[in-house]
Amino acid sequence: MDSQIAELVQSIYGGPESELLSGLQVLLDSASISEKTDDELWNETDVVLITYADQIRDDGISPLHAQRRFLIDYGLQGTLSCVHLLPFCPYTSDDGFSVVDYLAVDEASGDWVDIGELGRSFDLMFDLVLNHASQKNKWFQEYLSGNPSYANFFIDVDPNLDLSMVVRPRSLPLLTKFATSEGDKHIWTTFSDDQVDLNYANPKVMLQMIQVLVEYARRGARIIRLDAIAFLWKEIGTNCLHLPQTHAAVKLMRRVLDLVVPGTILLTETNVPHEENLSYFGEGTDEAHMVYQFSLPPLLMDAIHSGDTSILKAWLSELHPPSSKTTFFNFTASHDGIGVRPLEGLVPDERLEKLVNVVRERGGMVNTRRTAEGQDRAYELNLTYFSAVSGGEEESSEMRVRRFLATQALMLSMQGVPAVYFHSLVGSPNDYEGMRTSGQNRRINRYKYDREEIDIALSEKNGVQRRVFDGYRRLLEVRRNQKAFHPNATQEVLDLPTDGLIGLKRVSKTGSTLLAIINLSGVTKILPEGFFGGESFYDELSEERIYSGQSIEMRPYQVRWLSKE
Repeated sequence: MDSQIAELVQSIYGGPESELLSGLQVLLDSASISEKTDDELWNETDVVLITYADQIRDDGISPLHAQRRFLIDYGLQGTLSCVHLLPFCPYTSDDGFSVVDYLAVDEASGDWVDIGELGRSFDLMFDLVLNHASQKNKWFQEYLSGNPSYANFFIDVDPNLDLSMVVRPRSLPLLTKFATSEGDKHIWTTFSDDQVDLNYANPKVMLQMIQVLVEYARRGARIIRLDAIAFLWKEIGTNCLHLPQTHAAVKLMRRVLDLVVPGTILLTETNVPHEENLSYFGEGTDEAHMVYQFSLPPLLMDAIHSGDTSILKAWLSELHPPSSKTTFFNFTASHDGIGVRPLEGLVPDERLEKLVNVVRERGGMVNTRRTAEGQDRAYELNLTYFSAVSGGEEESSEMRVRRFLATQALMLSMQGVPAVYFHSLVGSPNDYEGMRTSGQNRRINRYKYDREEIDIALSEKNGVQRRVFDGYRRLLEVRRNQKAFHPNATQEVLDLPTDGLIGLKRVSKTGSTLLAIINLSGVTKILPEGFFGGESFYDELSEERIYSGQSIEMRPYQVRWLSKE
């Protein structure tokens, strides 16, 4: 048995847990042979597309097949390196995040053959929804029926206990009553009554989920996202968030993957304040390879609406991955809304309140969470990112497109691996009908397209969606050829005026240098002659030369990627 695995199991359970170790040894004995090294985990060509398995439907073929065909038909093979398939297993609610069977593909989306075909054109990223399962999951049904093999797979709690310290991600009850063979029980349900929390204090649960993790890697997942990982371990009398056993569990999963399917990247999803999020890097070599940049979406939104880039600049200045074996997963939008907890400690309350008001003015919704004091506070802003950063109805469509693409360009310029949500790529509007009919605020940003429908939207050359798509594709195509955008290239925040400007200097290991300058304001800015020390540059986006001593004009929402001449 690997000594690190044995030590981690000991630290989690306080003992050797022979059944868990025996099961892990079986996995170790079946290890894959890989020539990958840690130095080859990512490069400047990496861009992840976040999408649902049934995002696009077309007559006569599965949605997974339809999506692969769409991406190839629109020339995105090579522009996008990896496709993140949001949960594609059979499910009962939350658009996939209540899993019925972890090792099956939902028939409404396709099958494993379809996923394999997609994996021949793109790298793949899967979700491991490991905190909870659907109440229709076989494990929970067996638990309810009293099958001893599934005893303690879930968490039965006396409802009279004081649970006020537990961090609540949503304003919903923490416990749900279920009828079991032993009478009514109150079961821990962090996210909803259909998402029943698994009990990792039972080593059998840990083994089951690590087996699923390894199977996902063997099925072609280059990156595996650990969904809601921060809530994994429960201990009454604590906040049940980021507990030491949770971090040890991530380290255990990382170690198993490193030994069994080398080269697999582990990504933790923790929509929490920034410093808490960074804790999942561990020592830089032993926990997550990547963490989400959850503070980026609301900070960008704050900067473009306030006209003040000082807070964004200060935050960017503090971003330093702990080692070359780690990096950030940069994004501005996903299937979830825009979380605002990651602004805690970064943005004053009054600026957060202004963002909430902006969302409501643009037709969006605000989800809340219940605090320990019993108050409901803004937790998540629900609308498309295109709407979130727009200047409102009075702004021209051309300016709205430029404004949106400026925010995306900053995300693409940052140190780390960028991820683009499907609806950002194609400039989708808010889906009010989907939100209304489902009763779920998050559906406003989860619209599913028929192929003919998306083709029509992208065929209108002067239409907003086509202009967003063309502009985004242009950014991606230019980006992949810049060595300075390697995730491990150094990042320095430029000393620019903070009334709308933001700039980064990226330098690769080989010395390739690029200055990314973005005007997040609606006013033209001028950087005076010699601002960058009299050096000459080539703007990779506008394809123009900026000569030594020449002033640099930054039009409203203009982006410049300046490589050294």
